[in-house]
Amino acid sequence: MDEERADALKLLGTKESIFTQRIVWALKFKGICHEFIEQDFSSRSSPLLVELNPVYKKVPVIVHVGRPLCESLVILEYIEETWPLINPLFPLDPFDRASARFWARFIDGKFYEAAKKAFFSSGETKAEGVESVAEGLHLLEGQIIGKKFFGGETLGYLDIVAGWISYWFQYVEEVGEFKAMDSRKYPCLHAWINNFIQVPVVQESLPKPDAVKAVFRGFKDAAALTGAN
Repeated sequence: MDEERADALKLLGTKESIFTQRIVWALKFKGICHEFIEQDFSSRSSPLLVELNPVYKKVPVIVHVGRPLCESLVILEYIEETWPLINPLFPLDPFDRASARFWARFIDGKFYEAAKKAFFSSGETKAEGVESVAEGLHLLEGQIIGKKFFGGETLGYLDIVAGWISYWFQYVEEVGEFKAMDSRKYPCLHAWINNFIQVPVVQESLPKPDAVKAVFRGFKDAAALTGAN
């Protein structure tokens, strides 16, 4: 490993952020030294974040050898391409790599938006969101059947992208007042959740439940306040 490049790596993030934790897991899994610069959810307008991510003004952001890079999926690919020989995250087979990217986009796109709809909405709209979440869980169940992790026997890219479902999703349901995850309906996904959160680099990085719930309550309160104005 190029020690000079690793030592120059900084990560701006928030411990409770699902997107930040992806980068933490990947770096720890590969054993890449980095400096973590803690932000908070109210710091989107902080001078440092505006300077490093002027487009979205949000975490995570990595700064490697003085150059900033944003968006968690982009950062994960950069980490893999920069340190490809240390605990590879992507499958070797080109088809499997493309498939992992497809499902990562599904998780960050259709599934994430369905979860937001179920979380923030009420009435029929909320029911539609919950139904879409259940559909997404069913599709992910199909991808994990017969496997310990999405990529096989070891932690990989898609596991890291889907990792928030293993821990954060239960609090999304609790604060959002809906229920979609069911171990009887999705036994393979449930087994994956148990396997994933037992990975040492994951387990040691998980934020406290109260902190996660406080963040989600803040999101709901802010949305309610916006809707009332």
